[in-house]
Amino acid sequence: MRGVFLLGLSPRVAAALGLFVAVMLALPFFVNDYIVSVLVVVLFAAYFGQSWNIVTGFAGQLSLGHALYVGLGAYTSAALFVHFGLPPWLGMPAGMAVAAVAGSLIAALSFRFRVGGVYFALLTIAFAEFIRILFGHFKWVGATEGLFLPVANLAHQDLLRLRGSPRMFYYFLLALTLGALGLSHLLLNRRIGYYWQAIREDEEAAQALGINVFRCKVLAMALSAALTALGGGFLAFYDNNLYPDTVFAIGRSVEIITAPIIGGLGTLFGPILGAFLLTTLGEAMTSLTSGVEIDGLKQWLYGAALLAIVALQPAGIWPWLRRLIGLEPRR
Repeated sequence: MRGVFLLGLSPRVAAALGLFVAVMLALPFFVNDYIVSVLVVVLFAAYFGQSWNIVTGFAGQLSLGHALYVGLGAYTSAALFVHFGLPPWLGMPAGMAVAAVAGSLIAALSFRFRVGGVYFALLTIAFAEFIRILFGHFKWVGATEGLFLPVANLAHQDLLRLRGSPRMFYYFLLALTLGALGLSHLLLNRRIGYYWQAIREDEEAAQALGINVFRCKVLAMALSAALTALGGGFLAFYDNNLYPDTVFAIGRSVEIITAPIIGGLGTLFGPILGAFLLTTLGEAMTSLTSGVEIDGLKQWLYGAALLAIVALQPAGIWPWLRRLIGLEPRR
């Protein structure tokens, strides 16, 4: 036995992944609605983190404005649903296309004029802020007054229109997260994945080896933007209301990047682990500080915990945990 499955996973890793999937599938049957809603937040963070991880963790291009693609996906699918009655399953691919085009244009303009590193990161923030201000004056999508999706009190789950309980969204988001995990694994073990990692480690050396660096970086940005927009579409139908200052907020971009960094940037399971850790930590801080009337105490404690994690495990929690439980790949 060669110890390699169809997806290239060792038996131990495949068993751990299977156990995780089984637990996640069964969990909603044993917890209350509040826990399910928290798990939905976790899965949103995990999925967005995986999407961002492609362009930054794999290809090494730091984007700090990914809220732009969340908003484009959310507003496109929601507006098509509200104004034309288009089901989200048709509106979300349209949102992915819009975000992919936007991501490609931003990347192409940036990389063509050799805008990289921290300057590329600032440019992504600038574009996100520009679109936020633009949508704040765009009356067709509600401008600053917001865009609201019609909500019906349904006794059943309407899968066609994504109208239903948090449990329905939980399973959709679990499928999205696992799909993104599988796609990331597939990409990393294909030529494009090796190209991205070579660019991340040494762009000039990669170019010297004949890799089309420009095309690879634009592709990473386009794919990351499209996947992020897909999550934005689900977010729109889960929240049922959209405001430019919320959807495109810089704070959302920070939330997207935090889980992969804490979990392990450039790793497959890091964004998922980081999402669970950060959401659990946030809920714990809320409980601990609920009876203490000190302004900002939760934020101080939360920040101190993040600083401790980064200081103790600068590469992220997942690489350390992987070694601890014996899932380190054999050489």
